[in-house]
Amino acid sequence: MKTISLFRTGCVLMLVTASLIACGGGGAGSSGGGSSSGGSPPPVRTLAITTQPSGAAPAVAFTTQPAIQVQSNGALDAADNTTVVTASIASGTGTAGATLGGSASATAVGGVATFTNLSISASGTGYQLKFSATGVTGVTSSTFSVTAPGAVIPPSTPPASNVAFAIDSTQDVHAISRFIYGMNFWDPAQRPANLTLSRSGGNRNTAYDWETNDSNAGADYQNQNDDFMGGGTTPNGAIAPLIERARNANAGIIVTMPTIGHVAADHNGGGDVNQTPNYIDVRFKQSVPRKNAAFSMMPDTTDAFVYQDEYVNFLDRKYPGAFAAPASPIFISLDNEVDLWASTHARLRGDAVSPVSSQAGTKLGYAEIVQLTRDYGNAAKAVNPAAQIFGPVSYGWQGFVRLQDAPDANNRDFLNFFLQQMAQAETTDGHRVLDVLDLHWYPEATGGGVRITADDTSAAVVAARKQAPRSLWDPTYTEKSWITDCCSGPLRLIPWVKDKIAANYPNTRFALTEYNYGAGGHISGGIAQADVLGIFGREGLFAATHWRLSNNNDFVYGAFDMFRNYDGANGTFGDTSIRATNTDVANASVYASVNAGNAARMVLVVINKADTAETAGIAVTHTTQFHTARVYTLTAGSPPPQRQADIDITLTNAFQYSMPANSVTTLVLL
Repeated sequence: MKTISLFRTGCVLMLVTASLIACGGGGAGSSGGGSSSGGSPPPVRTLAITTQPSGAAPAVAFTTQPAIQVQSNGALDAADNTTVVTASIASGTGTAGATLGGSASATAVGGVATFTNLSISASGTGYQLKFSATGVTGVTSSTFSVTAPGAVIPPSTPPASNVAFAIDSTQDVHAISRFIYGMNFWDPAQRPANLTLSRSGGNRNTAYDWETNDSNAGADYQNQNDDFMGGGTTPNGAIAPLIERARNANAGIIVTMPTIGHVAADHNGGGDVNQTPNYIDVRFKQSVPRKNAAFSMMPDTTDAFVYQDEYVNFLDRKYPGAFAAPASPIFISLDNEVDLWASTHARLRGDAVSPVSSQAGTKLGYAEIVQLTRDYGNAAKAVNPAAQIFGPVSYGWQGFVRLQDAPDANNRDFLNFFLQQMAQAETTDGHRVLDVLDLHWYPEATGGGVRITADDTSAAVVAARKQAPRSLWDPTYTEKSWITDCCSGPLRLIPWVKDKIAANYPNTRFALTEYNYGAGGHISGGIAQADVLGIFGREGLFAATHWRLSNNNDFVYGAFDMFRNYDGANGTFGDTSIRATNTDVANASVYASVNAGNAARMVLVVINKADTAETAGIAVTHTTQFHTARVYTLTAGSPPPQRQADIDITLTNAFQYSMPANSVTTLVLL
């Protein structure tokens, strides 16, 4: 009996210190099945967590319950239907005195033990669960927090890094307009995918006859009338395909209403219309805002007039409800770059003789553009009050401040004047005439004397291009350009315009319907474009449509993908912007979003403008604890985004990410 008792005592000790060593009938010299007998060693059995616990509120079952895998030599033991796994709060974690509720044990089925109703009694941070089973090496979960619903979880401190990004979903929260992800003449069948806005714009639209699809090229090509825009003889035939593509893709579209007063009356070609005596009366029709008679879906093409309110009626009846559609509206833009008419459309501004290279018609005046906006905007709204009017569609800086040296400028800031007059028009006319202040922005920034909007990829231009988006917002950054040399310090374009709106005509929205940062086929163009899209969302722009200047736009398309199609399946940035701060704005950018009503998903876009890889320490203040970051990158090696390995977030909403050199990364936190 004594021998048996000692043997059993030894067995117990053996189990405590080495649970996988079987008890034999003797000591170390036993001839049992050990390696000394030439047999295989017993399998190494371990537990592994396949689903981490998360979504914990005090005394409420976790929204995501843990699942534990029983493994043999590192692989699932699918034949195991007996191992009982027990959960407990890991010693020293969470809140002292907290207890684990629910069924603390689960039996493996097919090698997986799934818990169903675990909970923890007290709120706190830094909790971990320990999982154990007899004869199997245990495992401990990642840290997680227990918080009341909607309570904010303070993040851990991320590892020391080159740059620190701090995300806070409780600060600077506002909706991101869906219409900032746009492109002129967008074709949903081609790259980029899943955009939200198209535009039919440009110089050709200034003298476009919607009845016949004739147009005049102006200075773009010999002041010629032709059928370059296509569409045949079907009313609106040149624009209809763009409208239908956009609306079928659940996107909005901006349609141009000509306001210059004349549109092309033929498509005869042959060069400059000034070769025809009395060309205004012979080669053009009068374009007027109102018909003052019954509208027709088959307009009279034999008379001397084209009626723009009839065009709005045509669109309204052809696409019922489109003017008020929340996701796929038709917007109305009042012409295009009106401040440049004197040179782009000199034949319609009184200059009948100058060569295209030097033509100089009558400049548009402050009072004239206000009257045109009221005449045509009111005509459109008389057809359908839901029509949203964009104007004045100014081309650039000199247009913003002096309407390109208008004859009645008198040292008055143009945008201030225009907005004041639109506010007065609302009082006089009884409704808003202008809904969206519409400007164009082709940066004048240079590197080594070369403008960044070119395709130049020399080092100086690339460096300037990557910094140029800062002129949209940054009060500490002054670009190198003729604007800052002569007229301004930091541009901070979007806040500057929004300040004017707030002071002169509050609640007017702001759009940039043409812009381009150059080098569409180079990673620097992709970085600038991604930076711009992030800025548009964070700074509250209403609408934006990119204008292509390059023959190769692969990296610009890749930048759009990072916000609208990062996974090739229309994966998108969130619809709500939140605070994202950055300790190195010269070399990095970060933009953060959530989706309204879904706290369980957050999307970040992080940009490394440096020529070397840089680490980012990311801390997220939020109401949900994240455990995984899915990673998609845009680098010089691949214009389409590439999926990378997931990041396991083992700290509480804090992790480090190594940003590749010259890259854009979309991080989806789950």
